[in-house]
Amino acid sequence: MVTRQEDFSKWYIQTIQQADLMDYSPVRGCMIFKPNSFEIWEKIQEEFNRRFKEEGIRNAYFPMLIPENFFTKEKDHIEGFAPELPWVTEAAGEKLEERLALRPTSETVIGSAFSEWIQSYRDLPMEINQWANVFRWEKKTLPFLRTSEFLWQEGHTAHASAEEALARTMKMLKVYQEVVEDLLAVPVHAGEKTPSERFAGAENTFSIEAMMQDGKAVQAGTSHYMGTKFAQAFDIRFLNTENEHVHAFTTSWGVSTRLIGAMIMTHGDDKGLVLPPKVAAQQVVFVPVGPWQKNPEIMDKIHELDQALKAQGIRTIIDDSDNSPGYKFNEWELRGVPLRIEVGPRDLKNEQAMMKARDAEDKVALAFPDFVAGVQAELNTMQTRLLEKARQMNQANYYTNINTLDELVAHIESKRAAGQVPGWVLAGWDGTEESEAKIKELTGFTTRNIPFAGQVEEKATCIVTGKPAKHTVWLARAY
Repeated sequence: MVTRQEDFSKWYIQTIQQADLMDYSPVRGCMIFKPNSFEIWEKIQEEFNRRFKEEGIRNAYFPMLIPENFFTKEKDHIEGFAPELPWVTEAAGEKLEERLALRPTSETVIGSAFSEWIQSYRDLPMEINQWANVFRWEKKTLPFLRTSEFLWQEGHTAHASAEEALARTMKMLKVYQEVVEDLLAVPVHAGEKTPSERFAGAENTFSIEAMMQDGKAVQAGTSHYMGTKFAQAFDIRFLNTENEHVHAFTTSWGVSTRLIGAMIMTHGDDKGLVLPPKVAAQQVVFVPVGPWQKNPEIMDKIHELDQALKAQGIRTIIDDSDNSPGYKFNEWELRGVPLRIEVGPRDLKNEQAMMKARDAEDKVALAFPDFVAGVQAELNTMQTRLLEKARQMNQANYYTNINTLDELVAHIESKRAAGQVPGWVLAGWDGTEESEAKIKELTGFTTRNIPFAGQVEEKATCIVTGKPAKHTVWLARAY
């Protein structure tokens, strides 16, 4: 198996295939989510659903097919998605009178529904979420991170005022950051996207950005403030308290299955996956060792310990296959199960089990009376340890002392020559698209986001022009 240092992209593909997470679809750019990955997605769904419901946001579902005329109502939106749209033009052997798009996102169809459902200020705020598949016909794909069909959640809300809508936009960005960091142990940077990176049709787009082990960035979630653009396009109006018909202010926000890819690229090692305990489908695997087939007391004890963990809500699996212990160890390490528990004749005699954390080198002994508490403690410790390790990796790959484009080019070249990652660069930007485009043209780096005030040291001059900086931005190559 290739190592991360040798070829990170190839390591990633080998890892997700050997861990039995996915398979390729017969349709170009699409993939099959196998149970090992879909169960991770279910854990992500569960946590987000819990947080959404705490916010009073309810789930709904809208059709996949969207009439072409819906896209023509918001000019920026159709221009932003036109190159990626797959169209249905024929059904039941007959040409359709109007083309139907496979949804790239649902602002249009939900906006149309909102225009019917919202009549009065009493109907506001209207806040819904849907879990769905979407289609964007990607030319270059990478499983989980960028595919032509992917799974996501998309929240859509309408409000009586700009202040309420912007507050919802920012609150959902905060929810995204908290869940991604707490559940997946992936540290992220929150900030505002530059105008060229905004969602098509939005007034403002905010994002959380994550650094992978190869130094590239993954946009892990976005939250959009739409103002009244979509409300005007789809006539979402309401009678306010002054008895006036006015347009609502809308938002949309989403995360997708690319979170799975980001988690793998953040924590994986040369042995395979490393799954954070909170999101792992199986948190503990039991492996009998020694001549256990001839000693039924070993399996009796394993079943007893297994039931004790299950009673505490810990997700477990017992590997009683006839494969060798070494094979089993390698297989479960490849699949990233957080804890491995070994029980053999010597362990029975010593009234203990041996515990090995996926991200640790050594085994530790757990006395049977302390077994459940010890496992619970290690799962919690490992979750925290993975987040802290990722933060340390990020910190080692931040560069804040690069102030000119020549310095940036030299930095990238020197890091690559040394077999190191160029990481992320904090830079000043004069706010022009010309400077942003120049950075991308010469380095392949793009603006990831503009950090919120107080998060980073502000840069005084633009990295391209040397003129006073209007914003401080994170620059990086991105997936």
